[in-house]
Amino acid sequence: MRNLTVAFAALLAGMTLSVSEDAFAQERTVKITGFGAKSGVVRVFGINSEAAMKAGAEEINKTGGVTLGDGTKAKLTVEFLDDRCNAEEGISVVRRIASTDAFVAVGPTCSNVAESLFGILQKKAGDATDSGLQFPIIADVAAKGGLAKISEWSFRNVPSEFEMYKSLFAWVKSQHPNLKTIYGGVEKDFAHSNATFGVMKSQAETNGFQIAGSAEWLLNDTTFSTQVREMKRANADIVAISAHPFTTCGVLKEMERQGVKPKLLIGLTSSSSIETLQGCAKQAEGIIIPTSFAPVTPEAKKAAESVAKFGGSADLHSAAAYEIMFILKDVIQQQKIMAKPDTVQADRVKMRQGLAGLKETMGLLGKVGRTADREAIKPFLYVHAKGGSWQVLHKPSS
Repeated sequence: MRNLTVAFAALLAGMTLSVSEDAFAQERTVKITGFGAKSGVVRVFGINSEAAMKAGAEEINKTGGVTLGDGTKAKLTVEFLDDRCNAEEGISVVRRIASTDAFVAVGPTCSNVAESLFGILQKKAGDATDSGLQFPIIADVAAKGGLAKISEWSFRNVPSEFEMYKSLFAWVKSQHPNLKTIYGGVEKDFAHSNATFGVMKSQAETNGFQIAGSAEWLLNDTTFSTQVREMKRANADIVAISAHPFTTCGVLKEMERQGVKPKLLIGLTSSSSIETLQGCAKQAEGIIIPTSFAPVTPEAKKAAESVAKFGGSADLHSAAAYEIMFILKDVIQQQKIMAKPDTVQADRVKMRQGLAGLKETMGLLGKVGRTADREAIKPFLYVHAKGGSWQVLHKPSS
């Protein structure tokens, strides 16, 4: 009888342990850390990215979460750190993330941060002579062309602005053959704006437009009277503004004040956002911008609603962050990532290999191709500001 009691107690303890282990397995979580600008002039982009990452995580968790390499299920959680759009701060933030159990990070907002940050990563994976940081990073916002090629540990889910503006200027030429001259304006101290201005200018010239001049200002500027006065003097058919919502609105309001009325307005991809409409919907009326996001598919509409629920707005940048969460889920499962403290380095290598091996992913507007240098080939369309909202103007054939 005593032996039976002991056996029963042992069985009961084993069952309790098994239940506890099952409960622990069910409660496992995997933290995905994002980083970007949550303070300063461009803080809204970081706020939107964080909201999008959380929205993506919630959607994934609703369908059971992610299956880890040992077969257990885990829920995704999101942490988001502020790098203040500062290169040194960005490097510090990523070193902090890499000192934890994290096996990947999502960010940053600013191209100047990405350029410096990718430079501290190991250039070629597996190079024993390179002591660079071996930590995979996938960018959602930083849009300056060609940044992912800096390191084999760096990846991006951003559209090619070269392809977008190449398409747009050819389309403008075909649709408006009467327009001959173009005047440009640029936020010269912001890497993304500056790089895209170069793309705009080259594509304008390629399509036969005459450059009538250009004006420059800074990201933190609030007055634009001198620049717009020069713009007015040029009297160009087209004005192309390579600037973010904050200064774009400042320039557009000054154009209205001085009576500058070009036949066509072209804007920067990043300004196809709710912030532009909130700041200057009236003055932005008619501006044309290429973008890789608009709520034109059921998936995109659902994502926009989810991002709004977390206090952000969906645009081409935050939509990229939302998509990244699903990319990471797939890679975690395909590469059998364990997400344990003793598998961190192996998990980082698996994540890098998984991301590098991707040939195609699903985006909110359709299939997204992946290039050998770890960039994305995303579908895009043109939107224009009309009646206080962004409406689809044209969708180039793929």
